[in-house]
Amino acid sequence: MNELDQALHVIKQEADAISYLYQHPPERLNEVIQLLSACKGRIIVSGVGKSAIIGQKITATFNSTGTPSIFLHAADALHGDIGMVQVEDCILLLSKSGDTDELKAIVPVLKNMGNKVIAMTCNEASYLSAHCDVHLHLPLSSEADPNNLAPTSSTTLQLVMGDALAIALLYKKGFSREQFATFHPGGNLGKQLYTRVADICHHNALPTVAASSSLQQVILSITSGRMGATVVVSPEGHIEGLITDGDLRRLLMRPNVDFHSLPAFAFMTSNPKRIQDHEMAIEAFTMMRQYSITQLPVVNENEKLVGIIHLHDLIKEGFC
Repeated sequence: MNELDQALHVIKQEADAISYLYQHPPERLNEVIQLLSACKGRIIVSGVGKSAIIGQKITATFNSTGTPSIFLHAADALHGDIGMVQVEDCILLLSKSGDTDELKAIVPVLKNMGNKVIAMTCNEASYLSAHCDVHLHLPLSSEADPNNLAPTSSTTLQLVMGDALAIALLYKKGFSREQFATFHPGGNLGKQLYTRVADICHHNALPTVAASSSLQQVILSITSGRMGATVVVSPEGHIEGLITDGDLRRLLMRPNVDFHSLPAFAFMTSNPKRIQDHEMAIEAFTMMRQYSITQLPVVNENEKLVGIIHLHDLIKEGFC
């Protein structure tokens, strides 16, 4: 077996471990979900070593999906940090063996404080499985390294189970896209969840012409607006059509056309796609991809033109 074969073997082993977990989930999984859902405080996640690193990720996932959580390193807990634990908090302890000394030492303290303590281990006959309120058993045949020593499959199972708990709680709480956006205001993810069309299009020029405008007026409008298009509007401000620079190129390819007397309505695209200003910007991006267009007129609730949004605007904001 060469290095590539070994790498693929690891992927296969860890995938098999997840598959077996799906087929043989912990017997008390639903009990844990209900316990965490009813928790009036925070979920305190703790561990040492590689389990501590996984615990920090689980904590971050809980927090980002609406479940308040704090990571507490078990070693630090023994030296004063256990003081952050409040009586209404639920405790989630991560350990492959279930016999980690630091975790064994804090269990009695937590129980005396009245906290509900959940253990997640790969060992059904461990100290944590026997002394915690609920035990989540993660079935593990072996680690993925050749010596069966390095935390690989075991930490993968911890990570998957942490995600499963977080999303189960999200589902039970009815956590919405809007709430998710509140916790993710930065980066492209946040932009997709809270940026509306009106937030982008108001920066752009708004080139318009009347239906009777000449070809020269249309060209000047497209050029001055720098949007690659102009909107044909009625005197009341409603959209009658859209003319893009692509429409102009196609017009010039027509034979026997009197360009000097040609009004805008003769070569505009009638009833073009449009989007309301309160819609999410990601919806505009989806429409442009679906219909292979690069500009969308923007209207208000009265269907009056208020702006244009360009594909380049969305790409600049990270919608790609």
